[in-house]
Order: sequence, then structure tokens, then C-alpha cells
Amino acid sequence: MFQQPEVALLEKLITITGVDPLDVLGANDANLRLIRPHFPKLNLVARGDTLKITGTEVDIAQFEERFNELVAHVARYNELPRKVLDDIMGTGGSGDAGDGDVLVYGNAGLRVKARTPNQQRLVEAVAASDMVFAIGPAGTGKTYTAVALAVKALKERKVRRIILTRPAVEAGENLGFLPGDLREKLDPYLQPLYDALKDMIPASRLAEHLDEGVIQIAPLAFMRGRTLDHAFVILDEAQNATLPQLKMFLTRMGRNAKFVITGDVTQVDLPERMPSGLMPAVSMLRDVEGITVIELTEKDVIRHELVTRVLGAFRKLEERG
Repeated sequence: MFQQPEVALLEKLITITGVDPLDVLGANDANLRLIRPHFPKLNLVARGDTLKITGTEVDIAQFEERFNELVAHVARYNELPRKVLDDIMGTGGSGDAGDGDVLVYGNAGLRVKARTPNQQRLVEAVAASDMVFAIGPAGTGKTYTAVALAVKALKERKVRRIILTRPAVEAGENLGFLPGDLREKLDPYLQPLYDALKDMIPASRLAEHLDEGVIQIAPLAFMRGRTLDHAFVILDEAQNATLPQLKMFLTRMGRNAKFVITGDVTQVDLPERMPSGLMPAVSMLRDVEGITVIELTEKDVIRHELVTRVLGAFRKLEERG
């Protein structure tokens, strides 16, 4: 009787670096126990900062790719929610299943993709519409997903440049009194945008793009008078823009441009008696052809589980008035 040849089993050691192994593996290896069912053919044993894997070469390679993504997520967010763990490891043992959903292959094994239904709706909206509003609370991946889509468009040469902007509200858009050159004045307000880009583009390449103007990061006030064509443009923290500022920004759209406007209407930092223009603009433009509005909720939060609970508590307080 014909017998299948035995498949050789290999051992590989992975050393967890750059993050606390406890954040990846969980207290008493709680996360490791959640990971094992995704790779039932592998034997996984943790010792301190080292993970020993026993299995076939193919299974080990698939596991290592996804495990590196777990580590990359912890390095960025300093935590690993259960739903993110399940999402990243969920294609384990099935080859390249799910890779078609990847928006950008980032640094350190990071695969950037939509992780919630509403994030996926945002991806689909940007593909279908040239102007998209993404409204939702902190931690729902609005900006991160938008930046990933911008990087994807640049890599696929669908646009020639990426322009990222935010209202520099804390400085009243009057930056002259701050120390340093212009870039040093702006960096504290634009750092979240840099952080997202650093995840997705190698450092040397990102520096080249910034120096050459392929990627531009500037405060909203600097958009006045420009025509933004052949560009993927993101206005972040749009709840801190007034209606006239939003009108100014939205009318900068040129040929072959994508505009994504993100904001959290619960965190307006404008001075008193200066109303946010975001929701009036959304209400006015919601039914305009070519514009799509995506609303994200607490269920889309991919930070620590406590962020979801905190947002829920604040929402209940606001509902009570």
C-alpha cells in the first residue's frame, strides 16, 4: 500500500525585540493560548522573550509573517486587543488568504488593512468617490486608514503626491511665537501624521519624499490659494476647522485628486463662540453626488479595550444631558 512520505518537522526560535514580550504573549501566555488554535499544526512554546516553533517550513513561514505583524501592532499601540489578534492571526495556515485586503505592506512585517466593517466601508468609499468624510471617535482608525490609502495610491502611481494637513488650533494658526524653524514649529501638531507614514514607508524613502515634496505635511492655513491636483489630500482633525476654513479647503480640489476629511465631533478644540464647521459641512454636502460620508463608531476602536468603554461612558453622560 502506498504511504505518504513523512513531512520533515523543523524548529525555529523567534526572539521578541522592540516590545515587552508580555504585551505580545499576554499574562501567563494568555495571548499565546488564543494564537494556537489558528495554527493547530504548530507546536508553540514560549520562554521569556523567545518563542520556539515546531512544524513544517510552510506553516512556520506563515506563522512568522503574522506574528511579526502582531509585534508591529504592539510596537505602535502598546497593546493587543483580542479582535486585532484574531484578525491578524485569522488567516493563519491558509496560505495567502486575506492578503488581497492588504492596503500597504509596511515596515517590520506590518500588513495594513481595514480591520472593521466601517473601516472597510471607508476603503470602498475612497475607491468610489473623490471626496469622503470619515467621522468618528478617537481610535477608530480614520486617519491611519486614510494615510494607508494615500500611500497605496502613491505607490500605484495613481497620484503624484500626498498632502496631509491639520488645523494648528493649539497655536491659533499663528506660529510665529514658537521657537525653531517652520518645520520645528509645525511638527508637534502634525506628529500623528508622521507616525502613520513611518509605519508604512521605509525611513530613507520617507525622508526623500518629504525633501522632494512628494509628501507634504502642512497646517490648514497653508492650503489657501493652492490648487491641489494629481494628489491624495487628507484633512485630519477637521472638527477644529470653521465652516469658512472648510470651504476654503474643499475648493482647493484640482484634477485627479482624492480628498479625505476626518474628524471627531466630540473633541472640538476651537475657542469658545467659534463653532466647528465639520457637521454643518457634512449636513450640507451629504447628498451631493461624488461625496460620501462614512460614520465610524465605538465598535471600530482598535486601541485598548478600555478606550471603547471610556467612549461609551462619555456617550451615556452626554445622552443624560
